[in-house]
Amino acid sequence: MRIGYGFDLHSFGSKKPLIIGGVLIPYKKGLIAHSDGDLLIHSIIDALLGAAAMGDIGTFFPSDNKMYKNINSRILLKNIWTKIRLENYNISNIDVTIIAEDPKMSPYIFFMRSNLSLDLNIKIDNISIKSTSSKKIGCIGRKEGIACQAIAMLIKK
Repeated sequence: MRIGYGFDLHSFGSKKPLIIGGVLIPYKKGLIAHSDGDLLIHSIIDALLGAAAMGDIGTFFPSDNKMYKNINSRILLKNIWTKIRLENYNISNIDVTIIAEDPKMSPYIFFMRSNLSLDLNIKIDNISIKSTSSKKIGCIGRKEGIACQAIAMLIKK
C-alpha cells in the first residue's frame, strides 16, 4: 500500500471557462493556468505520482511547454494513470477536498466523480470528493482563487 498527497491552488482572473473535475462550472471567472486550470485533476495527478514515487505533474507536463497550453487535464490524468499502471499499481481509493468560497461545488460533485471513475477505470465508490470554504479567511476567503487537496492510495498488483 502506498499513499500520495497532492495540492493545487489557482487564482481567478482568466476568461477561460471554469473546469473542475472535468466539469464545466458556470461562473463569471476562470482560473489562471497554463493548461485548462483543472486544479482537482492536477491535485489527483500529484497524489498518484507521489504514491508511486514518480515525481510531480511539472516533471511530466512542464508549464513552459507550449504543447500543454490550454490542454484538457483529463488527457494528462489518463496519460499519468497509464504510466503508473505500467508499474503494476491499482487505485484503492482517492479522497479530494475542494476549498472555495464561490462557486458552490456540491451540485457538480457527482459529475466530477463520474468523470474520474471513467478516466481511471475505477468504481465511483472509490472516489470521494468534498467541498468546503475557508470561512472568508485568506485569498480563498476573498474569492481570489480555489484550492484543492487530494490523497490517493495505490496497491501493488
